[in-house]
Amino acid sequence: MYLLSDKIIFPHPSEADANGLVAIGGDLSPKRLIHAYSNGIFPWYNEDEPLLWWSPNPRMVLFPKELRVSKSMRVILRKQLFHITFNEAFETVIQQCAQIKRDDQDDTWITNDMTRAYIKLHKQGLATSVEVWQDNKLVGGLYGIDLKDKKVFCGESMFSKVSNASKAAFITLVQELKKKEYKLIDCQMHTNHLESLGAREISRDNFLKHIQ
Repeated sequence: MYLLSDKIIFPHPSEADANGLVAIGGDLSPKRLIHAYSNGIFPWYNEDEPLLWWSPNPRMVLFPKELRVSKSMRVILRKQLFHITFNEAFETVIQQCAQIKRDDQDDTWITNDMTRAYIKLHKQGLATSVEVWQDNKLVGGLYGIDLKDKKVFCGESMFSKVSNASKAAFITLVQELKKKEYKLIDCQMHTNHLESLGAREISRDNFLKHIQ
Protein backbone atom coordinates (compact mmCIF):
# COMPACT_ATOMS: atom_id res chain seq x y z
CA MET A 1 0.00 0.00 0.00
CA TYR A 2 1.27 3.47 -0.93
CA LEU A 3 2.16 5.66 2.05
CA LEU A 4 1.97 9.40 1.35
CA SER A 5 4.79 11.75 2.29
CA ASP A 6 4.90 15.53 2.65
CA LYS A 7 5.04 15.77 -1.12
CA ILE A 8 1.64 16.19 -2.75
CA ILE A 9 1.84 13.13 -4.97
CA PHE A 10 -0.62 10.24 -5.35
CA PRO A 11 -0.22 6.98 -7.21
CA HIS A 12 -2.44 6.55 -10.25
CA PRO A 13 -5.96 5.43 -9.29
CA SER A 14 -5.44 2.26 -11.32
CA GLU A 15 -3.04 1.15 -8.57
CA ALA A 16 -5.88 1.03 -6.02
CA ASP A 17 -6.65 -2.28 -4.35
CA ALA A 18 -9.83 -4.27 -5.02
CA ASN A 19 -11.81 -2.06 -2.65
CA GLY A 20 -10.59 1.14 -4.26
CA LEU A 21 -8.04 2.14 -1.60
CA VAL A 22 -5.26 4.16 -3.25
CA ALA A 23 -3.08 5.47 -0.43
CA ILE A 24 -2.73 6.10 3.30
CA GLY A 25 -1.53 9.13 5.20
CA GLY A 26 -0.75 12.67 4.18
CA ASP A 27 -2.88 15.56 5.32
CA LEU A 28 -6.04 17.47 4.44
CA SER A 29 -4.43 20.66 3.20
CA PRO A 30 -6.44 22.49 0.52
CA LYS A 31 -3.71 21.90 -2.05
CA ARG A 32 -3.61 18.14 -1.43
CA LEU A 33 -7.41 17.84 -1.41
CA ILE A 34 -7.84 19.63 -4.72
CA HIS A 35 -5.01 17.63 -6.26
CA ALA A 36 -6.71 14.44 -5.11
CA TYR A 37 -10.18 15.34 -6.40
CA SER A 38 -8.72 16.53 -9.70
CA ASN A 39 -7.26 13.05 -10.14
CA GLY A 40 -10.32 11.05 -9.14
CA ILE A 41 -9.29 10.42 -5.52
CA PHE A 42 -11.10 11.38 -2.32
CA PRO A 43 -10.56 10.92 1.45
CA TRP A 44 -12.85 8.69 3.49
CA TYR A 45 -12.01 7.38 6.94
CA ASN A 46 -13.31 7.20 10.50
CA GLU A 47 -12.05 9.16 13.48
CA ASP A 48 -9.98 6.26 14.83
CA GLU A 49 -8.38 5.40 11.48
CA PRO A 50 -5.42 6.82 9.54
CA LEU A 51 -6.25 9.10 6.62
CA LEU A 52 -7.42 6.85 3.75
CA TRP A 53 -7.68 7.88 0.08
CA TRP A 54 -10.00 6.13 -2.38
CA SER A 55 -10.82 5.79 -6.06
CA PRO A 56 -13.48 3.07 -6.39
CA ASN A 57 -14.24 1.05 -9.49
CA PRO A 58 -16.97 1.38 -10.66
CA ARG A 59 -17.73 5.02 -9.89
CA MET A 60 -21.20 6.42 -9.27
CA VAL A 61 -21.85 9.55 -11.33
CA LEU A 62 -24.71 11.62 -12.62
CA PHE A 63 -24.62 13.20 -16.06
CA PRO A 64 -26.76 16.37 -15.75
CA LYS A 65 -28.86 15.53 -18.82
CA GLU A 66 -29.79 12.20 -17.19
CA LEU A 67 -31.29 13.78 -14.06
CA ARG A 68 -34.54 12.03 -13.19
CA VAL A 69 -37.20 14.13 -11.45
CA SER A 70 -40.36 12.33 -10.34
CA LYS A 71 -43.80 13.85 -10.84
CA SER A 72 -44.17 14.33 -7.10
CA MET A 73 -40.85 16.20 -6.90
CA ARG A 74 -41.85 18.40 -9.84
CA VAL A 75 -44.97 19.38 -7.91
CA ILE A 76 -42.96 20.10 -4.75
CA LEU A 77 -40.48 22.29 -6.63
CA ARG A 78 -43.19 24.05 -8.62
CA LYS A 79 -45.14 24.89 -5.46
CA GLN A 80 -41.93 26.23 -3.90
CA LEU A 81 -42.49 24.39 -0.64
CA PHE A 82 -38.79 24.94 0.06
CA HIS A 83 -36.58 28.01 -0.22
CA ILE A 84 -33.25 26.93 -1.72
CA THR A 85 -30.00 28.88 -1.51
CA PHE A 86 -26.33 28.42 -2.38
CA ASN A 87 -23.40 29.07 -0.04
CA GLU A 88 -25.38 30.83 2.67
CA ALA A 89 -24.71 28.35 5.49
CA PHE A 90 -21.84 26.10 4.45
CA GLU A 91 -20.54 25.46 7.96
CA THR A 92 -23.99 24.54 9.27
CA VAL A 93 -24.61 22.21 6.33
CA ILE A 94 -21.41 20.25 6.83
CA GLN A 95 -22.06 20.05 10.59
CA GLN A 96 -25.57 18.74 9.96
CA CYS A 97 -24.21 16.19 7.46
CA ALA A 98 -21.80 14.99 10.16
CA GLN A 99 -24.47 14.75 12.85
CA ILE A 100 -27.38 13.20 10.95
CA LYS A 101 -28.10 9.57 11.79
CA ARG A 102 -27.85 7.16 8.86
CA ASP A 103 -29.23 3.63 8.69
CA ASP A 104 -26.05 2.14 7.21
CA GLN A 105 -23.53 3.87 9.52
CA ASP A 106 -22.73 3.61 13.23
CA ASP A 107 -20.82 6.89 13.24
CA THR A 108 -19.79 9.68 10.90
CA TRP A 109 -16.84 9.72 8.51
CA ILE A 110 -16.96 13.55 8.53
CA THR A 111 -14.37 14.02 11.25
CA ASN A 112 -13.53 17.32 12.94
CA ASP A 113 -10.37 17.55 10.82
CA MET A 114 -12.39 17.02 7.65
CA THR A 115 -14.92 19.64 8.68
CA ARG A 116 -12.19 22.21 9.21
CA ALA A 117 -10.51 21.27 5.91
CA TYR A 118 -13.66 21.67 3.82
CA ILE A 119 -14.54 24.95 5.49
CA LYS A 120 -11.12 26.20 4.36
CA LEU A 121 -11.90 25.05 0.83
CA HIS A 122 -15.22 26.85 0.96
CA LYS A 123 -13.54 30.09 2.02
CA GLN A 124 -11.29 29.72 -1.01
CA GLY A 125 -14.28 29.28 -3.30
CA LEU A 126 -13.52 25.60 -3.92
CA ALA A 127 -16.36 24.00 -1.96
CA THR A 128 -20.05 24.72 -2.41
CA SER A 129 -23.15 24.15 -0.30
CA VAL A 130 -26.83 24.06 -1.15
CA GLU A 131 -29.27 24.89 1.63
CA VAL A 132 -32.95 23.97 1.86
CA TRP A 133 -35.12 26.13 4.12
CA GLN A 134 -38.67 25.74 5.37
CA ASP A 135 -40.28 28.31 7.65
CA ASN A 136 -36.85 29.95 7.96
CA LYS A 137 -35.34 26.73 9.33
CA LEU A 138 -32.57 24.73 7.65
CA VAL A 139 -34.18 21.37 6.87
CA GLY A 140 -31.77 19.91 4.31
CA GLY A 141 -28.73 20.48 2.18
CA LEU A 142 -25.57 19.16 0.62
CA TYR A 143 -21.97 20.16 0.00
CA GLY A 144 -19.16 19.21 -2.34
CA ILE A 145 -16.02 20.21 -4.19
CA ASP A 146 -16.47 22.37 -7.28
CA LEU A 147 -13.81 21.67 -9.92
CA LYS A 148 -14.81 24.64 -12.04
CA ASP A 149 -11.97 24.27 -14.53
CA LYS A 150 -12.97 20.68 -15.24
CA LYS A 151 -16.75 21.31 -15.17
CA VAL A 152 -17.10 18.55 -12.57
CA PHE A 153 -18.81 18.75 -9.18
CA CYS A 154 -17.75 16.23 -6.54
CA GLY A 155 -20.63 15.62 -4.17
CA GLU A 156 -19.58 14.81 -0.61
CA SER A 157 -22.61 14.47 1.62
CA MET A 158 -26.22 15.53 2.08
CA PHE A 159 -28.75 15.60 4.90
CA SER A 160 -32.49 15.90 5.28
CA LYS A 161 -34.66 16.65 8.29
CA VAL A 162 -37.95 16.56 6.39
CA SER A 163 -39.07 14.44 3.47
CA ASN A 164 -37.63 15.37 0.07
CA ALA A 165 -35.38 18.17 1.34
CA SER A 166 -32.12 16.56 0.20
CA LYS A 167 -33.72 15.62 -3.12
CA ALA A 168 -34.73 19.24 -3.62
CA ALA A 169 -31.15 20.36 -2.91
CA PHE A 170 -29.65 17.83 -5.31
CA ILE A 171 -32.10 18.49 -8.14
CA THR A 172 -31.63 22.24 -7.84
CA LEU A 173 -27.84 21.84 -7.87
CA VAL A 174 -27.89 19.61 -10.96
CA GLN A 175 -30.19 22.01 -12.81
CA GLU A 176 -27.82 24.89 -12.08
CA LEU A 177 -24.76 22.88 -13.13
CA LYS A 178 -26.53 21.87 -16.34
CA LYS A 179 -26.98 25.54 -17.21
CA LYS A 180 -23.23 25.98 -16.74
CA GLU A 181 -22.54 22.97 -19.01
CA TYR A 182 -20.94 20.81 -16.33
CA LYS A 183 -19.94 17.36 -17.56
CA LEU A 184 -20.89 15.31 -14.53
CA ILE A 185 -21.52 15.12 -10.81
CA ASP A 186 -19.27 12.66 -8.99
CA CYS A 187 -21.42 10.72 -6.51
CA GLN A 188 -18.55 8.39 -5.54
CA MET A 189 -20.44 5.32 -4.29
CA HIS A 190 -23.74 3.70 -5.24
CA THR A 191 -26.86 4.41 -3.21
CA ASN A 192 -30.47 3.70 -4.10
CA HIS A 193 -31.29 7.34 -3.36
CA LEU A 194 -28.85 8.59 -6.00
CA GLU A 195 -29.86 5.93 -8.49
CA SER A 196 -33.49 7.06 -8.20
CA LEU A 197 -32.33 10.52 -9.30
CA GLY A 198 -30.62 9.21 -12.43
CA ALA A 199 -27.09 8.49 -11.23
CA ARG A 200 -25.37 5.37 -12.54
CA GLU A 201 -22.10 3.51 -12.26
CA ILE A 202 -19.36 3.83 -14.87
CA SER A 203 -15.88 2.35 -14.96
CA ARG A 204 -13.07 4.16 -13.17
CA ASP A 205 -11.21 4.53 -16.49
CA ASN A 206 -14.25 6.19 -18.06
CA PHE A 207 -14.62 8.50 -15.06
CA LEU A 208 -10.97 9.53 -15.22
CA LYS A 209 -11.33 10.42 -18.90
CA HIS A 210 -14.11 12.84 -17.99
CA ILE A 211 -12.11 14.64 -15.31
CA GLN A 212 -8.72 14.64 -17.03
